[in-house]
Amino acid sequence: MRKIVASFFVSLDGVMESPQEWHFPYFDEEMGQAVGAGFAASDTLLMGRVTYEEWVPVWPKRTGAMADQINAAHKYVVSGSLAAVDWANTTLIAEDVGARIAALKDEPGKDIALSGSATLVEWLLHEGLLDELRLMVHPIVLGRGRRLFSDGQPPKPLQLVASQTFSTGVADLTYRPAD
Repeated sequence: MRKIVASFFVSLDGVMESPQEWHFPYFDEEMGQAVGAGFAASDTLLMGRVTYEEWVPVWPKRTGAMADQINAAHKYVVSGSLAAVDWANTTLIAEDVGARIAALKDEPGKDIALSGSATLVEWLLHEGLLDELRLMVHPIVLGRGRRLFSDGQPPKPLQLVASQTFSTGVADLTYRPAD
C-alpha cells in the first residue's frame, strides 16, 4: 500500500502560509536535498484547489530535475468548486473523496506527496488517510498568518519517527499517526 506523505515549511508558531515570504533565507543545499528526496520517493501529487491554482501557472513553465518530476507526476486535485483541471497528468476529485483517495493508496506505485493544501491535510489526518506528516520547522516566529491546523478539531496523537536539524537551524520532523 502506498503512503500519503504531507510536507510543510512551518514557522515556530505554526504558520505555513506564504512560505515564499520567509522560508528562503533558510533554504540551502542540505534542505534542497531533503526536499528533493521527498519528491523522488513519490510518483503522485495530491493537492487542494488553492495549491493547484498557485502551482499551475508556475511549474509547467519550469525546467530542471524537480520541475520535471512535478510536471511528469500524476496529479490529483481535490476540489468541490473547480469545474476542470488543465495541467498535464492531472485528475480532478470532486466526489467520493475518501473512497477515491483510499483507492489511490491501494494502487501500485511510490508514495503520494502532498505539499501545501492545509485544509486537505487536516481532513486526511482526521479521516485516517494521512500516513506521514513532515514538518520543516523554521527558527522564526511570524506572529501572523494561517497556521497549519485550525482551532476546534479533536486531538490527534502523532508519533515522531524521524528527525534531523539542518545547519540553518531548521528542524526536519516526520510524524505518523499514533493510533
